[in-house]
Parts: sequence; structure tokens; C-alpha cells
Amino acid sequence: MKFDPSTLKFNEAGLIPAIAQDERSGEVLMMAWMTAEAVEKTLSSGRVTYWSRSRQSFWVKGESSGHVQELVDFRVDCDRDCLLVVVRQTGPACHTNRRSCFYTAVRDGREVELMAPEE
Repeated sequence: MKFDPSTLKFNEAGLIPAIAQDERSGEVLMMAWMTAEAVEKTLSSGRVTYWSRSRQSFWVKGESSGHVQELVDFRVDCDRDCLLVVVRQTGPACHTNRRSCFYTAVRDGREVELMAPEE
């Protein structure tokens, strides 16, 4: 069956959440938003393209930082309202220069930082 992006369920702003996962470790790296056009750009280029809500523009991951996400696999969840992009990550995924954006855990009611920024 051919993939039809129009079957995805975008929110009222025309966005769908996309979770990036490292292909080697399986670690969740980040979550960002995509528009239908970002989905198409990602699938056609192999470079993960998100929609920046703050800049109101496309954002090709790593375009300015060099921390590129090469698309390995593109998955749609069962409700068709969330995406999983399995990526080959170059450098840290988080804008804080950490491997993952999910570096803060809550344990026993306290926040614990799990990783430091990369040098």
C-alpha cells in the first residue's frame, strides 16, 4: 500500500508530533513538530525536516549545527497522530548540546540531570 500523508491526523495548527529515536541505541533523542510538507521533505530528502513553531519555518535538523539526522525509518503510530523517525544521529540531538533532550528525570520528587552537555 502506498503511503498517503493526507491520512495523518494533524492538530488544529496543522502539526503532528515526531519523536526521533537513535537507530543504534534505541534511545529517544527528541520530539519536534512536522507539517505535511515537512513529512514530504523528510521522505524525499532523507534528512529529517521539522517545523519550528517559534520561527514559523522549516528546520532541517543539523543544517546550522552540523548535528544531522539521517532518516533510517519512518513510522506512523496506530492512531496516525504521531510519528517516529528512526535516525542516524551525528553529534548531540538536543540544542543544549546533550545527546538527548530527555536528560532530566524526576526521581523521588526531585529533578535529576542524567547527562552533561557534550564538549
